[in-house]
Amino acid sequence: MNMQQQQAQLPTISLATIRSMKDRDEKFTCLTAYDASFTVLLENAGIDILLVGDSLGMVIQGRDTTLPVTLEEMIYHTACVSRARKRALVIADMPFMSDAEPTQALTNAARLMGEGGAHIVKIEGGLVMADTIRLLSERGIPVCAHLGLLPQSVHKMSGYRVQGRDEQSARQILDDAASVVSAGADMLLLECVPTGLADQIVAAVDVPVIGIGASASCGGQVLVLYDMLGISPGKRAKFSKNFLAGNDSIEAAVKDFVQAVKSGQFPAPEHLYD
Repeated sequence: MNMQQQQAQLPTISLATIRSMKDRDEKFTCLTAYDASFTVLLENAGIDILLVGDSLGMVIQGRDTTLPVTLEEMIYHTACVSRARKRALVIADMPFMSDAEPTQALTNAARLMGEGGAHIVKIEGGLVMADTIRLLSERGIPVCAHLGLLPQSVHKMSGYRVQGRDEQSARQILDDAASVVSAGADMLLLECVPTGLADQIVAAVDVPVIGIGASASCGGQVLVLYDMLGISPGKRAKFSKNFLAGNDSIEAAVKDFVQAVKSGQFPAPEHLYD
């Protein structure tokens, strides 16, 4: 029996699986995926969640931001991943302005799930997106709410900066977390927030939390695949780590990432913010 057949025989990971892992304080892993080949490799290496991120605009399309990525492109790449996926949970980003109005978000999220095969959609924003999250939740669409650094708001935030370092902005992110969970968000993703703030949010909400540059207390950790392989051009973000260094294959690098997250070795203090 080959590795792919063994992987296919393992239990399928659902939202309930991730909730159960949270309740058991068992760490879960997430990496971005944009195509079928990497999907198979990531599953074989033990990744629990595949995030089809609009980061594809930067790492695949060569754009400066995620903003130009279209809904059609997200559906295409999500379908590439979902066709190859055997057991991992698939989250897909709602691209820039595809969720500007609740009913618009409902239509577009339904396409990401129906045509793309996503299991969960990820929406950037806090209180302002609560009505949208509530509508999607009521219609049976699971939502991961993305808080902290919001790449789709890069111009409003004047760049890719750590969020929540002052008392006012930290309180806003705490309030946003409470608002989106109350509206029905099934998961949170915290990006580039101070460790102490992330710890407060993890303790305050009853849904699984994925971190990227947030805190080791988050139930899951995510990185952009190309960043953790050290092949993204330009300066590497503080929260990332090149797992390919010292390994002889991509699959070995991903397995190293899985082991590091599961054991609590990643993220280390040098990957986090005060």
